[in-house]
Amino acid sequence: MNNDIYRAVANRDGSALSRMSGPYHEPAKVVNSEAERLVDSLFRQLKQIFPAAGNTNLRTEADEDTAKKQWIAAFAEGGIRTRDQLSAGMQYARSSESPFWPSPGQFVSWCRLGAQKQAGLPSCEELVTMFYDYCKRRGYYDSPEAYPWEQHAHYWMVTALYSGMRANNWSDGELRRKAAGELALMAAKIFRGERIPEPKVMLPKLGGKPVTQQQGLAKIAELRAKHGLRGRR
Repeated sequence: MNNDIYRAVANRDGSALSRMSGPYHEPAKVVNSEAERLVDSLFRQLKQIFPAAGNTNLRTEADEDTAKKQWIAAFAEGGIRTRDQLSAGMQYARSSESPFWPSPGQFVSWCRLGAQKQAGLPSCEELVTMFYDYCKRRGYYDSPEAYPWEQHAHYWMVTALYSGMRANNWSDGELRRKAAGELALMAAKIFRGERIPEPKVMLPKLGGKPVTQQQGLAKIAELRAKHGLRGRR
């Protein structure tokens, strides 16, 4: 700390400190004008769908301005950045039976559900059911890749959940949260135009060299017999 700053602090000289800190610059706006216009339009539509909005937290213009800032922040945190995602959320809003204004978190959830549906993905509940079905039936197939998956995306999501469950022994609630995360990630990939690869058999190696599937299965059977292990369930 140089002598001038030291004396200003010691004497509580606010004006001196202000001069030394340089000219004041107003902080840059975090939210861009496009996001503001989208939320303005969204609020106008939502007011038509939820007529009781004026009786809740949108009584005044100041209340509405504050609410819009919270919604914009929720969209940024929830990865909601496109008109398509907002349109997907509006579809769920129109089907809502409640006349009351949704929370920003509820609308973000609607956007995600709508986006997943548009991408041809299952709901979270459907994905969890797929996971439990896979756990019951996987022993009837030579490998996860041989399982009768309806979509490539199902394979990648379910096997990721299976690996996570084996490693961490999740509760049912934790599994459902992880399933929602896998759906969000997969929907984002699809909307980015990424190609979802087909299931690929991961063959074991012997002596550092790849083996055929038949050789790999024979080696696995040999190891199971040697260690008294039964087949997968």
